[in-house]
Amino acid sequence: MDQESNTRESVGQDPLLLLKTLQALWTKRELQKLREVAKQGFATLEDPLSGLLDMLESCKGSKGKGHSLEYYITNELARWLKEHPKDPQSGLKLKKLQARAFGVLADTQSNLLEPMISIYQLQKADRNSLLGNVNHLYHKGKYKEAVILSTKLKLQPELDVEKMCTPLLLQDKANLVEDYVANYPHLQSQLLQIMDTWCHPTFNTKDIARQYQNVPPSRADKLNQKMLSKLVFRLLSQYNLDPALCPNVMNQRHLGTLRYLFYKRFVEKSMTQENWEDHIQNMVGDNLWLQEQLIQLLISYCDVATAAEWALYYHLSGESLPAKVTEKMHELQHQGRVEVTKERTYDSKMDKKNDYYYQLPIARENIHFLHTWEEVFKCRDVVLQPGQVVGIDMEWRPSFGLVGRPRVSVLQIATKEHVYLLDLLQFSKLGQEEKEKELCHFFWKLFSDPSVIKLGYGMAGDLCSLSSTYPILRDMEKQAQGILDLLQVDKQLQKNFGLWKKHHTPVDSLCPEASPIAKNPRHSEKGLSLLVQNLLGKPLDKTEQLSNWEKRPLREEQILYAASDAYCLLEVYELLCKDPAHFGLTANLKESLEGKQSTKPRAKKPLSKQGMQSPSEQVLATTGETLSANAFPEISAKDFSVVCDTMLQGLARYLRCLGVDARVLENSDDHRQAAEIARKEGRIILTSGLPYYKLQAQVGEGRCFSVNCSDKAKQQALSVLKHFNVRVTLTDIFSRCQVCNCDTYLKISKEKIRHLLKISGYLPGQDNTDCPTSPEEELELCLKTETPDFSETSTEPLPSCAYNPNCRWLGDSDLKAGSLTLKNGTTLQIRTIPLGVLENADLSHFYCCTQCGKVFWEGSHFGRVVSQFHEILAGSEQQTQSFYELS
Repeated sequence: MDQESNTRESVGQDPLLLLKTLQALWTKRELQKLREVAKQGFATLEDPLSGLLDMLESCKGSKGKGHSLEYYITNELARWLKEHPKDPQSGLKLKKLQARAFGVLADTQSNLLEPMISIYQLQKADRNSLLGNVNHLYHKGKYKEAVILSTKLKLQPELDVEKMCTPLLLQDKANLVEDYVANYPHLQSQLLQIMDTWCHPTFNTKDIARQYQNVPPSRADKLNQKMLSKLVFRLLSQYNLDPALCPNVMNQRHLGTLRYLFYKRFVEKSMTQENWEDHIQNMVGDNLWLQEQLIQLLISYCDVATAAEWALYYHLSGESLPAKVTEKMHELQHQGRVEVTKERTYDSKMDKKNDYYYQLPIARENIHFLHTWEEVFKCRDVVLQPGQVVGIDMEWRPSFGLVGRPRVSVLQIATKEHVYLLDLLQFSKLGQEEKEKELCHFFWKLFSDPSVIKLGYGMAGDLCSLSSTYPILRDMEKQAQGILDLLQVDKQLQKNFGLWKKHHTPVDSLCPEASPIAKNPRHSEKGLSLLVQNLLGKPLDKTEQLSNWEKRPLREEQILYAASDAYCLLEVYELLCKDPAHFGLTANLKESLEGKQSTKPRAKKPLSKQGMQSPSEQVLATTGETLSANAFPEISAKDFSVVCDTMLQGLARYLRCLGVDARVLENSDDHRQAAEIARKEGRIILTSGLPYYKLQAQVGEGRCFSVNCSDKAKQQALSVLKHFNVRVTLTDIFSRCQVCNCDTYLKISKEKIRHLLKISGYLPGQDNTDCPTSPEEELELCLKTETPDFSETSTEPLPSCAYNPNCRWLGDSDLKAGSLTLKNGTTLQIRTIPLGVLENADLSHFYCCTQCGKVFWEGSHFGRVVSQFHEILAGSEQQTQSFYELS
């Protein structure tokens, strides 16, 4: 026993001897014993703080992900110091320790930063010394470490926000940038102004990327204007800043809105001229750039005369306009037409549309537009009667994707005999705080009363907008009861559509040829309008949907539209309640509300909330139906193919790593292209958020899956593979290139790589002057001694290869002699191989992607993937001993 104590004491007295002992335990992965030995060792060190630095300096420079030996040692000392508090170091000795600690941090992983700050009191170090160390890290190209250090030590006010954040934005590390400016409003404003300058149409991020070392050009390419614009809008909303800070981003968003309005008016023809002009004038305002863009769009969609009218209306000079527009302006000026004519000729078909759309079955005098408090309180007494069934809808001015949620302008409540339209915009102008509280109390009582059945369509979004209008109602969604969202019922009806549609004849069937919009192939009914058409025979007229709901007085068309949207819910509900089984519904709709609310409003970010079910797995309380966890037959990873939305690039890389054929949309691609790719190539769509609802309607049942964006990419991959019952084996790992998705490799020996580097003049101190043969002859000689040829279509694994992926192999004949190029034109990126790797005696072969030219070699990455996905790997207990890592 005494001998064992003496051994421990002798080990502890020398930090480097202690380190050797810990390294041996680390190699065996005996972590519990490692912690015990470290704790005992620190107790015997004369100066544990200095001893830790001795150990870290001896093994500094470790790379890779995950926790390292240094991490365990450092955290163990931090715990030991808490258990054995000592007088804190001070004076010159502390400064020396801090200087050494900064030196260690410059060459180690960033996860050591927090414990090192605590152990060596770095936050109390001299301010100039701290800034100097941050700048040292920055100039070494360690931008991430410099930002993390300055954030932890709260140095941001004394540093240049553009200098610190630019390289991180270029490397797609926006989360670190957000942490950097989190508590500094003035830095937030500066950051957004910087990002806005990048969004100018003539700006090229590659020009900035060249100024920073260690920023790959491929990373900078991802930071296009579309991605920047999304990030700017998210931060504007997150920091609650004035959008005027970002004129370039706002201009581009407004231009997108202009194009959308032109599409709605002139292509889809679903917007009236009056609504269209109102939105155009509000959007363009006094912005000269937008006015000029408007003229260009008018030339494309209308004619020169119309463009000239608008140019005169905005008093634009002829110098900034096309010559033909300027010429037409002079003609119109002579005729005295200097303003846009407000009264325009509407489509004759739109004037006769009443015969083709759903019409309210109640008299006009039973539609009440309420704009006084007394009228609202009379409505309250009617609506809150026990057993009442009401249809609820809300209208607001379209925001067209701008910052923040819009305020609700009109709230509609329909009963069987009356429709009440509450003018919330007017009530907000009255400014009577007590009355407004009574109004909110009415809403709270209405939505929380289980005896009143509330019908809606997409009720969760409406409630979010209402709580944004009245913050006092923010928690109302948690207590909402008695709500039946017909959107969920509609989804179930779509599944059962074939079962009941052939036996169901809609009342007053719509004649397609007679419809004013039927001849437009781009227009088709959707949402509530389609549900009403299927059940009641005629669709809703949605031409007023995008009108200006903040303009008073409301037009008659707006009042009728708002009333129809709420009242039709009552008729749909009544029809479904008569015979639920006829429509494939397994329970009475009224009974499904009791103790089971499928449509309870969600949180502010329902599509990314942790733990929330994806739409493809949601339970419909109205039908009692859920999706089975094993609804899909088992499929191999090689036969499973997907197309991922732009925000799921990390998920795609994980899936490719496991052998799944995963295409990814480009950052500039529209979400709708995923549906087109899925249909053409038979792929599953993986998306998230609002695009899911648009895409899942365009593909077959079970062909679209909503991924939880709050999950890490690894967890997302596990969810996808489990949901679709995908079988992954060891041979699937790395059978595809994670970069380009190619499943064909070229195997090249280390000696051949040396020859290729030599004849290309890349190896230092070597050239071609001493070669006894030409480069072509030398390469051909090298190829003759290589492994047997494998044809392009061969799926057989390479013989005697520890790495045995289930992929295709090219043969040596496909590599052009005397160059680094394959016959298909791909250039092999062997110059990216660090020269030190060639000195690895255990390394025999390299694997080159035949599409992008990336080079792979033996490393530890294979083992990490096996460990991370052990639970889904078939036969994962037979782990190989040779592991591979991306270059």
